[in-house]
Amino acid sequence: MAKKIKKKRFKQDRRLWFRMMKGLIRLKYRKPQFVYLGEKPTDGSVILVNHIGARVPLTMECYLDFPIRMWGTHEMNTSFRKLWRHMTVDYYHEILRWNIHLARLFCLIAAPLTYIFYKGLRLVSTYKDSRFKASINESIKLVNEGNNIVIFPENPEDGYLDQLKEFYPGFVLFCEIALRRGIDLPIYAAYLREKTNVFMFDKPIMYSELKKMHSNRNDMADYLLKRTNALLYTELPVAPSV
Repeated sequence: MAKKIKKKRFKQDRRLWFRMMKGLIRLKYRKPQFVYLGEKPTDGSVILVNHIGARVPLTMECYLDFPIRMWGTHEMNTSFRKLWRHMTVDYYHEILRWNIHLARLFCLIAAPLTYIFYKGLRLVSTYKDSRFKASINESIKLVNEGNNIVIFPENPEDGYLDQLKEFYPGFVLFCEIALRRGIDLPIYAAYLREKTNVFMFDKPIMYSELKKMHSNRNDMADYLLKRTNALLYTELPVAPSV
C-alpha cells in the first residue's frame, strides 16, 4: 500500500528569523475562518482589505496559503526615525487618539521592535509623490513573479471603523499601468470580521471590467469600497470554503 504523501505546508518567502517570529504572533491572533465567495486567489492579483490596526496584516501574513506582498507607507519601511514619528504622531496620536506624550513614551519601546518586524514583512514602500512610480514598478515585478499584492486603501483619519468610509484611489493607478503593460489584474475585495474572526473574500473582478463600468478613479475606488463593506453583512455559504 502506497504511503500518503504529506502536503508541504505553504510558507511565505521570508527570512528564517522572521518565520520563527511569526510563531509568537500566532499566539495572539488565531487562525480565522476563510470564506471565498468566488475562486481563491493564487497568484498575480490585487487584494483590497480592511486594516484593524495590525490585526489584518498579521493575520494574512501568518495564515494565508498563497504568496503575498503588502503595500506599506514608506515611513514604516525606510528609517527608524521616520517610523518612530509615524507611529507616534500619525498612528497612536491621530488615529488611535492617544495623548501625544504617552504615545512618544510608548513608541520608544515599541518602535524598535516594529522596525525589525516591518523589515521582515518585506513591505513595498508607497509614497504620496513622484516616488510612487517606483512602488508601481516594484509591484508589477512582484506580480510577474507570482505574488499577490495586498493593499490597505482605507482612509483612517477617523480611526479604523467597521464600516469603511473612503478608499484612497492609488491602487487604481497601479492597475491601470499594469494593464498598459499587458497585465489585466483580478481585484479581490476582502474583509476580516473582527468579532467573529471570519475572513471574507469576494468574487474577483478584472480591472478591465471595472474600467468599463467606471471611467473615473474615484468612482472605481468607491465601487470597491462598497463591495468591501458589503462583506461585513454577507451571509456565509452553507459549506464554508475553509
